[in-house]
Amino acid sequence: MNCKIVLALIFLGSSTGAFAQFNLKNAQNSASGQLGSLTGKKSGNTPLSSDDIVKGLKDALSVGSNNAGASASKTDGFYKDSLIKIPFPPDAEKVRQAAVSAGMQSQVDAFVVSLNRAAEKAAVKAAPIFLNAITSMSIEDGVKILNGPDNAATQYLQSKTSQQLHDAFLPIVKAAIDSVQVTKYWTPLANTYNSIPMVKKVNPDLNEYVTQKALSGLFILLAAEELKIRKNPAARVDDILKKVFGSLDKN
Repeated sequence: MNCKIVLALIFLGSSTGAFAQFNLKNAQNSASGQLGSLTGKKSGNTPLSSDDIVKGLKDALSVGSNNAGASASKTDGFYKDSLIKIPFPPDAEKVRQAAVSAGMQSQVDAFVVSLNRAAEKAAVKAAPIFLNAITSMSIEDGVKILNGPDNAATQYLQSKTSQQLHDAFLPIVKAAIDSVQVTKYWTPLANTYNSIPMVKKVNPDLNEYVTQKALSGLFILLAAEELKIRKNPAARVDDILKKVFGSLDKN
């Protein structure tokens, strides 16, 4: 092979290797810079560490879930909160209409109250279920959440725990439904509708319906609590919350 060609190939190979190393170094520097910008936030003159971020977010979720559970589990916690009130099951809307037409508005109202009472009873157990799930948050999760949208922590908890919460909640809801006699109020309504000739009989899964609505309501309340901690310094009830979320006030 021509000597000049050999030298040219050697030079090209060495240049390509150097270029690849340069790009790799740039990528490493870029990644390090991004991580530094996330974990290097400051509150006052003290940089935030990764441990600070995770501890602050765990505290925020602990405070938020406790407040959300306490709010939902009190009498009328669901029933008198327009954001989370459980309505007559949409799948059984024809039952409601038939019952009202038959002069059973008071029974319809009592049934709706009983659904919400069942959710309120179940919500008593929400906080410890949430708290058990919070402990698995990683540093990577914490950094993403802190710099995410205003409901990022709520979204994280929802994505990680929805199925576990559902499975834990369902038996509680079943017991609550029995204790507030939901079926007692439902049966005459359903019987009135089912007695109409030629209609398709209805019997919605009230346990599943209340479970889904109860969980949805709790996450709505939790998102509201998270927003308060992010936006309102007065809602930051301990030093780590002030340190971590105070860093967001300066951005």
